[in-house]
Amino acid sequence: MDIKRIEELTTRFYRDLVEDTLPFWIKNGIDRTYGGYTTFLDRKGEMLSTHKPMWVMGRFAWLLARLYNTLEAREEWLELAQHGIAFIRKYGFDNDGRMFYAVEQDGRPIRKRRYLFTETFGVIALAEYARAAGDKDAFALAEKTMGLILEFYNDPSRLEAKFLPDNYSVRDHSTAMIQINTLQVLRSAAIALEENVEIEGYGDYQSLIDHAIDEIFSYFVKPEKKAVLETVGLQGEYLGSIPEGRCINPGHPIETAWFIMEEGKHRNDAELIRKALPLLEWSLDRGWDTEYGGLFYFVDIEGRQPVQLEWDMKLWWPHNEAIYATILAYSLTGEDKFEKWFEKLYEWSLTRFPDREYGEWIGYLHRDGSPALDMKGNYFKGPFHLPRQQLNCCLLMKGMQEKGGREPGLRTET
Repeated sequence: MDIKRIEELTTRFYRDLVEDTLPFWIKNGIDRTYGGYTTFLDRKGEMLSTHKPMWVMGRFAWLLARLYNTLEAREEWLELAQHGIAFIRKYGFDNDGRMFYAVEQDGRPIRKRRYLFTETFGVIALAEYARAAGDKDAFALAEKTMGLILEFYNDPSRLEAKFLPDNYSVRDHSTAMIQINTLQVLRSAAIALEENVEIEGYGDYQSLIDHAIDEIFSYFVKPEKKAVLETVGLQGEYLGSIPEGRCINPGHPIETAWFIMEEGKHRNDAELIRKALPLLEWSLDRGWDTEYGGLFYFVDIEGRQPVQLEWDMKLWWPHNEAIYATILAYSLTGEDKFEKWFEKLYEWSLTRFPDREYGEWIGYLHRDGSPALDMKGNYFKGPFHLPRQQLNCCLLMKGMQEKGGREPGLRTET
């Protein structure tokens, strides 16, 4: 990639983030009456629901603090992060230390789920904010919540079973995946705050990250199938007799791949980066729609009909993850195939997802790339995957630009 293209992309990612995505959410998503954020929005930014998904709340607070920590130390971003953190601290936690999945606009709890994803996004929000504000109490709450996550992770029988465990027990890829990144954010905050880089009773962050990565490769990565499975048996068994066992969600292993690449970059570990690259390539190859372009939401590994009704839709978030994963892979390897994938994904996405009239991205497209739903926020979509991609790409490109076309990190052969 020549320096002119790098400069162009640096400017483009910065402008799209700071002049388009962020203004949409700051204008429409800040609740000045009850606190926190209102992120369940239609295309224009008008409220679709008074319910506040707590994991979206955590993601927005994380983003604002992350911008302050890595892009520019704008007081507005720090103040808005604190605005969300205050609401999370006051209304986000139940008496048992778990977090609510959703609350009413005024903070009254309305739903709590068996999954631990709300807690993981609470952890990254508190940790990133602690780093930005020097708030060690916020860091302590993040670390305490991570300890609770690990308790349930090590003893899942404490959570309400989704299935009858005597007859059906499985492992899911997303649980291990999300721990990698959650622990990475917590570790960065601990280092910045000069705190111990370990969780009492569970070990240091690097060992915990290693454990999560090992789980990915031990159970879900299937080199003989060139796939990363979403659901396997407790010992990693291939469950080919059921649709869940044959399911690939391309966005998840792509996201996992860049988490692991970032870990390899952090450690200057070429072998770890090398191990992550096939996860990215397999998922792109299986997920890409050769007829209409873009990434399928779900794929059946045996080429059978996926059972998810939305299987052939094109969602915003897998494309965001793939855009960053491919340019990161290129920056670390210098291999043209990753640059070509980046350009193909980026061009396809920019001609279909952005809302030129009201800002941000439309999140849900039909297979042919036409809009299916034009809402900007719901229980899942909010200010996270898109601005995280734009921020990560901007920072990566700035690093490459400063080095005259080379990213200031590890180069490795594949």
